[in-house]
Amino acid sequence: MDYDEFLPKLSQNYLEILNDEEYFDITIEVGNDPNVKIFRAHMVILNYRSPYLRRILSTNKKKNDGTLTHIKLSNILPEIFQAILTYIYGGRLSLTKYDTPDILKILIAASELNLQELVIHLQSFLIQIKANWIERNFNLVYQTSFECDSFLDLQQFCRKLIIRQPEKIFNSPDFTSLPEKTLISLVQQDNLQMSEVQVWEHVLKWGIAKNPELSSDPSSYSDDEFNTLKDTIHRCIPFIKFLKFTPKEFLNKAYPYRKILPGELFDNLIAYFLDNDYNPNKRSEPQQVVKSSPKGINSKIITFQHAKLISKWIDRLRTMDELKNLYEFKLIFRGSRDGFSAEKFHKICDNQSRTVTVIKVKDSNEILGGYNPIKWDSRYSYNCYGTTRDSFIFSFVDKSNVRDYVLSRVKNEKQAMNYLPHHGPSFGPDDLVIYGGREHSFNNDHSYCKKMSYEKQIRETEEKFSVEEYEVFQIST
Repeated sequence: MDYDEFLPKLSQNYLEILNDEEYFDITIEVGNDPNVKIFRAHMVILNYRSPYLRRILSTNKKKNDGTLTHIKLSNILPEIFQAILTYIYGGRLSLTKYDTPDILKILIAASELNLQELVIHLQSFLIQIKANWIERNFNLVYQTSFECDSFLDLQQFCRKLIIRQPEKIFNSPDFTSLPEKTLISLVQQDNLQMSEVQVWEHVLKWGIAKNPELSSDPSSYSDDEFNTLKDTIHRCIPFIKFLKFTPKEFLNKAYPYRKILPGELFDNLIAYFLDNDYNPNKRSEPQQVVKSSPKGINSKIITFQHAKLISKWIDRLRTMDELKNLYEFKLIFRGSRDGFSAEKFHKICDNQSRTVTVIKVKDSNEILGGYNPIKWDSRYSYNCYGTTRDSFIFSFVDKSNVRDYVLSRVKNEKQAMNYLPHHGPSFGPDDLVIYGGREHSFNNDHSYCKKMSYEKQIRETEEKFSVEEYEVFQIST
């Protein structure tokens, strides 16, 4: 016999208990004036169905004088709480009855009440059934997804949308309400399904929307109005690929806004487009007319984009957070230049602190690496671990996709760094080990990653790999 056939009747009975006016022992005041409603409920059911309500009820013990327990939930709308109670009592929630904005509100309420099963279900429903609505209301969903750590599926969906289909966000009705850091992450994408001049037009549209007093016609702007727009979008400008404009696009779309462009950039662009106009058959881009960073990076393995992301990790920032420090990466060791043996590594890098190691895995596009905030030290041949709580290791499956990464912070800080003299730059007992051997005996195929002292396994396999190249950088502000 399939006992699940009894569940609908059980669910119905519990919903009848919810509507019972005789045996309730708690009242719940929900909402704020003027939208307030009093709900009747039963402590034993709330206690077992919601960890949040259990904590509230534990501090509001029922009194012996017969007085009803009364609690307030002012952050939840009455109509949303009604839906939550239907789920708590009957295990039912017909989402087709609700508009999508209300489903988002139910998700927020479910998270507040620690109804994790419902949180997972609602995220899945929104992603699978309401994806088009999310795209049209991206800013609302994006900001909501980061209000709570339990909205991981929604966060991941938003991140993938930014990476894979940023043009949908540019074209969404609420585009101009995006926060600055989200706009910058969009502008930085290399796979946009729109021209560079269209990206520039969207940035201008965003900046003008942030200042309603500005018109869409720059010919009427005063110097103060140009300065206002410049202050609003100046962090986006370094990421606009002006060199991909046609001369006509530059003349019509960028030149009218010349007063908001940095002087050196504008002069370089004028020289570039004038030169190419006189030589139409020689449209070759000059070497780095627009510099991405004043510090740059001397690496055969990673790019400036990798360095920016690693800089955020060092400062314990999330990927989407605004950059706090763009560290200078000073190359102090390169295997192909200085030698791959462990002895060579320790000779150059011992006593050096605040170092970032990056490793190119042979016959792949995979990059591995780690950050060591303390000194390397190979004086001991056993029991040789460095202690720190700030180290981390990481991997990029494909060096061309900076957003496809695994970040793993140290968990056992007493075994954060591996100082064995026959190892190159290594982390944890086995978490990231570069087996270097002695002078003239580099074991190129004996390196490996096995999760032990760090939070995550940074490779999909624990099999040994060969090192094609590795570099060590010392960072500074």
